[in-house]
Amino acid sequence: MPDILASVIPAEGVTLGSYLITTAAALLCGVLTALAAAFRHRVSGGFLASLILLPVIVETVILMVNGNVGTGVAVMGAFSLVRFRSVAGRAREIVFIFLSMTVGLATAGGFVGMALLLTLLVVGISLLLSLLPHTGKQELELRITVPESLHFSHAFDDLFATYTKSHRLLTVKTSNMGSLYKLHYRVMLKEADRAQEMIDALRCRNGNLEIALFEAAEGEAEL
Repeated sequence: MPDILASVIPAEGVTLGSYLITTAAALLCGVLTALAAAFRHRVSGGFLASLILLPVIVETVILMVNGNVGTGVAVMGAFSLVRFRSVAGRAREIVFIFLSMTVGLATAGGFVGMALLLTLLVVGISLLLSLLPHTGKQELELRITVPESLHFSHAFDDLFATYTKSHRLLTVKTSNMGSLYKLHYRVMLKEADRAQEMIDALRCRNGNLEIALFEAAEGEAEL
């Protein structure tokens, strides 16, 4: 019985057939990773394309290096330039990027079975976690405009206790030449269908000035 975790690259070196096999496996793993990343999450098309192509690129680069110290140093420098030209991503995105790179390294060694098993394992766990009920509800951004005469430090504590599971004040800034304060909170509602009721209560407290409630930006959850 053949060992599915054994390398498909023959002892004499990489051949066209073995390269095509490892490349096809890397591409398949990249597609599975991209599908898992897009499941129930909003991701850009460029990010999905990167997840699909990254394993193939890493695999080819490692095969080209293959013991050549000079080429290895050059590749390391190129990867460093790419790193510093990239913005920080969300933790979930970084996990999938690491998976794509690991798959590329595994297929470069000819370990096609290991790469496929790793991809199926991580993708399966990711899909399972996406299907499970969230441990907490989505955090929302709450922006409240208050007059300068209102002492806002504890002005809304009773309302937050009634309508939210948690709240924290992120920023405070003045507006209209200091006659208004704009408060920026991050809140988690107890019941989503009571959002309007909470806003009405806040309007009575802040003198019917502007209030905004919207979904928290995912980009802020960076690693």
